[in-house]
This record gives sequence, C-alpha cells and structure tokens, in this order.
Amino acid sequence: MNRSIHLAALALLSALTSLAGCSPPKASNPSADTATEDEYSEAAGEHADENGAPLSMTAAEQASAGLRVETLAPMRLGEVLQAPGEVVDNAYGVTLITPRVAALVVRRHAKLGDEVAVGAALVTLSSVEVAEAQGELRIAEQEWKRVAALGRDAVSGRRYTEAAVAVEQARAKARTYGLAPNASGPANGEFTLSAPHAGRLTEDDFVIGQRIEPGDTLFRLVDESTVWVDATLPAEIARRVVVGKDATVVAAGVSLRGRVVQSAHRTAEDTRNAHVRVEVPNEGDQLHAGDFVEVSLSTAGSDIDQLAVPTEAIVQLQGQTVVFRARTGEEFEPVPLKVGAVVADHTIVTDGVTAGDRVVVAGTYALKARMLKAQLGEGHGH
Repeated sequence: MNRSIHLAALALLSALTSLAGCSPPKASNPSADTATEDEYSEAAGEHADENGAPLSMTAAEQASAGLRVETLAPMRLGEVLQAPGEVVDNAYGVTLITPRVAALVVRRHAKLGDEVAVGAALVTLSSVEVAEAQGELRIAEQEWKRVAALGRDAVSGRRYTEAAVAVEQARAKARTYGLAPNASGPANGEFTLSAPHAGRLTEDDFVIGQRIEPGDTLFRLVDESTVWVDATLPAEIARRVVVGKDATVVAAGVSLRGRVVQSAHRTAEDTRNAHVRVEVPNEGDQLHAGDFVEVSLSTAGSDIDQLAVPTEAIVQLQGQTVVFRARTGEEFEPVPLKVGAVVADHTIVTDGVTAGDRVVVAGTYALKARMLKAQLGEGHGH
C-alpha cells in the first residue's frame, strides 16, 4: 500500500511539471505596454466628443460651415409680429364726384383708371335749374356793375343795397350748384365738374345722356399717394401693438415703411380677430386697394434688460436644449440652457450661460452634426 501511495505522488509531481512547461514566461516589453496605454487614451479621447466634451473646428472649417460667434449681453427686447394684411383706400383721400342738382350727362372728359391732376375736367352736365342760376347771376352781375359805377351819391341807398344783395345771392346759388361765382360763359345750363385734388378714378358708372340725381356718384377719385393697410391679428395680440410705432409692409417682394395709425377697437365675433391699421406712403404706386400683403408690426417692448440668445442658435441635443459656447477660437462645448419666452427672433435665457459668454449664433447645426457623427462612431473602427 505504501508503494501505491508513493507511485501516485510521483505521477502527480510529473503532471505538475509538464503543465508548467507548457506555459511560456511573460516577456518584458515596455514599448508594447506604452502602445496599449496610448491606444486606450486615444479611444477615450474619441468618445469624449460623444459625452459632451469640447469639439474642435479649424478657422477654415468654421468659415465653410458659416459659423458666427457673438458675445452675449443683456438687451431690451421688442417683439415683432407678423400678420396678413389687406390694402384699402385712405378714406381721407377719397372724393365722390357728384352733382348738386338733377342734370343730364353731356360729355365725358375722363374715364375709369385715369390719373388726373387737380382742377382737371371730368364730366360736363346740363340742367334747367343751372341755366336759371346762370341767367340770374349774369343779370345780377350786370346790375351790380352799373350801380357800383354810379356810386352811392347817384343812386338811392335802397337800390344800392338791393343790387349788392342780389349779386351775393346769385353767386351763392351758383356755388351751391358747383358753378364758378362769376357771369362768364353762356347761360345754357351746362356746367363741368372738375377734380378737387389729384388722384386716380377708381369708379365710373354712367353713360352719356343719363339723368343724374343730386348725390349720385359719377366718379370716385382716390389720392393713392398714401394708402391704408388693415393687418389682421388675434384680438389679444393686437392689443400689444402701439399706435405710432413703425411697421413694414411687404408686397410682391417690395418692402415699404409705414406707421400704425389705429389700434384694434373691435373684435370680429366669428373669428375673434381684430384689425390694426397702418398708413403707408405708396411710393412708386406699388399698393392698390384689395391687394393682400404681409405686415411686420412692432410692440412696445420691454423696459428691462434681459439675457437672450438668437433662437436659431438653440438646438436640441440628447433631449436637452443647448447652445454651443466657444472656449477658444477653435474649441466649442455644448451648454444646456433653461429658456423663457420667445420674443421676436430671440429666446430669453434664465440659466446656462451668462453675459460675456461667446456663443455660436450661426452654423450651430454644423457643430451638432459633428457631435452626432461622433456618437455614431464613424472612424472608430468598432
């Protein structure tokens, strides 16, 4: 039995010796150890971009991506509202051309769409009543000239007064009918209506020989040098527009400057919208009644300095609202923000950046794309 135990021990010792011989000793290679550490550091650096570490971008790359950096500073924000609008005639520059006495249309001197100067003849009418007024005025004028030439010493006071009163009444009647208060021209009942101011004829609804009653409109004369634009806004927003503020009207790619002349005073029951009226100098006759335009309106704005960033500088990254802050001229880092209201093209910032920080305000999406590229592992070989 002792012999069996001895043989088993010898067999175990032999097996252990064989196993030790199959495992070569670890070679000492410092350069290999260093390479392994460098590879680990490089991989860690590559993954740093994925974890929000600074991104590098050369000046040439920034120029190619359209990057622009600005220094943040508190500002007073004024909101700019965009609204659709419709051009309407300036009612203070509109005149209806109409006779003051029943008459027939004899001749037309202008037509629809004509642009006329002040005093231009528009239409000639004929009336029995006007003929009577013309005759009375001529007689009264002649009598007055004769009495005035004789003087008070040659005629009685009554006759002198009667002549003076008669000519004044005849002139007043002529003015009432739209006639010149003098006796020139025949007493045939014809009279011509003229343009009281320069403008364009936008209505013309009559024919030669038609009988026109007092108050019937022959022409609608519009001074188009200034027009109104009625901008449509929700009532609660329209109330923020201040009368006297500047406005911009865009029509067919052309921008015209205007001024708010009337704020909303009535809300439509069906749409709950209200109108804000803008007066616009119509340079180059660009605007006409009925045109649809786009209107930019300024609100009163805030009287408190607030820190804000351009809204286009903000992006969503990994579920967070961020901007890219410049650490150096070529190094940028994403910074999470807490934001407030959007005012015009800026967003108020309540936390995340401070005044004096330099942030990317244009080309932000190029930085976001580079960060997403790193997150997808391009170039890592894994």
